[in-house]
Amino acid sequence: MRLGMVGLGRMGGGMTVRLLRGGHEVVAFDPDEGARARARATGAEAVGSLEELAAGLDPPRVVWTMVPAGEATERVVARLGELLEPGDVVVDGGNSHFRDSMRRAERLAASGIRFVDCGVSGGVWGLRDGYCLMAGGEPEAVALLEPALRALAPEGGYARVGPSGAGHFVKMIHNAIEYGMLAAYGEGFELLHASPFGLDLAQVAGVWRRGSVIRSWLLDLLHGALERQPDLAGVRGWVEDTGEGRWAVETAVSAAVPAPFTALALFQRFASRQGESFAAKVIAALRAEFGGHGIRAEEPG
Repeated sequence: MRLGMVGLGRMGGGMTVRLLRGGHEVVAFDPDEGARARARATGAEAVGSLEELAAGLDPPRVVWTMVPAGEATERVVARLGELLEPGDVVVDGGNSHFRDSMRRAERLAASGIRFVDCGVSGGVWGLRDGYCLMAGGEPEAVALLEPALRALAPEGGYARVGPSGAGHFVKMIHNAIEYGMLAAYGEGFELLHASPFGLDLAQVAGVWRRGSVIRSWLLDLLHGALERQPDLAGVRGWVEDTGEGRWAVETAVSAAVPAPFTALALFQRFASRQGESFAAKVIAALRAEFGGHGIRAEEPG
């Protein structure tokens, strides 16, 4: 199929390449000329505006956006609503709040434009291994995306999880679980680091990868990070939060659903910005491993 991709950063750029490898044609736009040049070099048809992108697609048009949540997504979706026609589909693959996605779907529907909110997981490894895709929207709209979803995801790695908003709701909870998993690994390895036995943390992570009940892809990544930097030297234990953890806690409060571990994991990230801990270093290192998130270098003593 032929589709548009808006946003060619770490995720959007990798997804563009995977779509091209799957035999699809991609009309790509990013305001950054360097990003457009990189997309062009991979075989995408890079254009200089949303107007050119819309003009370069045949109805029913499919435009997938991978831009930061909030105002950037609001602007892009609003402009696409002006450029596209009834029957076309807008896909928001960013980490938008599910209520914003419900609102955008309703607004576009008034013009006959269909909207799919699609949670995307896989980080910088998605290009090689495939992306996990959690789609929300009308069944007919998601069905129209099926060829692209098959190209982007590993086998069994995509699903329509419900109506508009459901995709981003499921992704929000996915990220809340991620917060808790990272916090648990961070806490455990801080205890190992503080032990009186002079433990080789890479060795421990390595043996836990084989047959233990806590083996996981995250542990695989941590093992690699510890082999390269046994004490995570140069990694500052400063951990950002990108919104989903806060939204999950707010949702839990609104629904009166106890979510103490998600809340603690979120607050731990806040605490990481007030002082140093090995647990925070582990979390920062893991986020760099799976998502390419930036690491703050240790401040000179």
